[in-house]
Amino acid sequence: MPTYYTSGEFAKKAHVSIRTIRYYDQKNLLKPTAHTKGGARRYTDRDFAKLQQILLLKYLGFSLSDIREMTIGSGDQQLLLDSLQIQKRLAEERLEEMKNVITAIDSTRDALKDEGKVDWQKMLDLIHLTSMNQSLSTQYQNATNISARIRLHRDYSTNKEGWFHWLYKHLDLKPGMKILELGAGNGTLWSQNIDRVPNGVTIVLSDISEGILADAKNDIGDHPQFQYAVFDAQKIPFAEDTFDLVIANHMLFYCDDIPQTLSEVRRVLKPGASFACSTYSKKHMREITDLVQNFNSNIVLSSVNLYDRFGLENGKQILNSYFKDITCHKYEDAIELSESTPLISYILSCHGNQNALLLDHYPDFKHYVDQKVKDGFYITKGVGYFIGKKV
Repeated sequence: MPTYYTSGEFAKKAHVSIRTIRYYDQKNLLKPTAHTKGGARRYTDRDFAKLQQILLLKYLGFSLSDIREMTIGSGDQQLLLDSLQIQKRLAEERLEEMKNVITAIDSTRDALKDEGKVDWQKMLDLIHLTSMNQSLSTQYQNATNISARIRLHRDYSTNKEGWFHWLYKHLDLKPGMKILELGAGNGTLWSQNIDRVPNGVTIVLSDISEGILADAKNDIGDHPQFQYAVFDAQKIPFAEDTFDLVIANHMLFYCDDIPQTLSEVRRVLKPGASFACSTYSKKHMREITDLVQNFNSNIVLSSVNLYDRFGLENGKQILNSYFKDITCHKYEDAIELSESTPLISYILSCHGNQNALLLDHYPDFKHYVDQKVKDGFYITKGVGYFIGKKV
C-alpha cells in the first residue's frame, strides 16, 4: 500500500508552501492521488516525483503552461529536449548580455579615468559591436543551432524523402572518387547516407569551426574514408586538380568573398570535375520572417538577405564565370506544423538580432506563436542546387 501524505506533510517534504500545492492542483498540474471523505487532499511518493519535475522545470525558466504542455512524467521526449534547448539558449543570451554590461561599465569607467568625460555615442557603438561579435562567436561553437534548423525540416517537411537523401542521390558518387565538402557543418549529408557511400571513396569534411566538425565526427562515427579539416573556404589548403567533386551545401552565401571562394573551388577540382552548391530562393521560409516581424517589427533573422548574395535566382549567373554546363535542380517541399516549440527553436537559432529582442519577452512570444500555429502553420520552401563542371 502506498504511503499517503496530507497537503502539509507533502509541502514540507518538497520545501514548498501549502498554497503552492493547492495552486498546482487548481492549474491541473498536480492532482492528488486521493481525497478523504471530507475532501482533504492526499498525495503519494509518485506525486512527489511529479512535483520534483515541475519544480525543476520551473527553476529552469519554463512557465506553468509550458510545463503542462510537456505532460510531465509521460511527455514527448523530443519536445522536452527541444524545450530545454530553448531555455539553455535564452540563459546563454542572458549571460552574454551580462558580459556586455560589464564591458560597458569597464569602458565607461576607463574613459572617465583617462579623459575625464565620456563620448556616449562612441560607448554605445562599442557596446553594439561587442554584442554582435559575441553573438557571432557563440553561433558556431558547436552544431546546436544547425541541429535546430535541421530538425524543423526533418520532422515537419511534406517531402518525406528528405533534403539530405535527395541531394545525396543526385550527387551520383562513384567508387574511388575524392570529395571535398566545404562548410560541412555537423555532417548530416553523410551521417544520413552512411550506408550508401561507395567503397574506395575519400571524403574530406571541412568547416571553419572546430567544434562543429567535432560534432560531425561524433555523428558519423569511425569510418576511415572520412577526413576532417578546419579551414576557411576562401583559402583551401589543397593542391590544384585534387578533387573529383566539391560540395557547398547552403554555405556559399556566408562567404565574405564569394568570387575568391569559387576561384579556390575551381583550382582544387580536377579537369572536368564537378562543383555542386545548394541555396535558397527569395520565397524560402518567408512565413517565419513575417511571423516574427508581426510580433516585433525590429526583429531581423539575418543581417543580410542570403539569397541576394547567392540564391536560386542569381546563382547561375554568378557561377558562369567559373564553371561550364551549369544546371539547376529544385527540391519540391514545404513545412506544415501545429507545434510552437520546434518553430521557436528554429527562430532562436538564426543569425539575427531576435534573441536580444525576445529575451525579456519570451513568455509573450511563446503565447503568440502558440496561437499562430494551433490550427496549422504552412511554411514555403524554395531550395535547390546548381552543378557545373570545371572550365
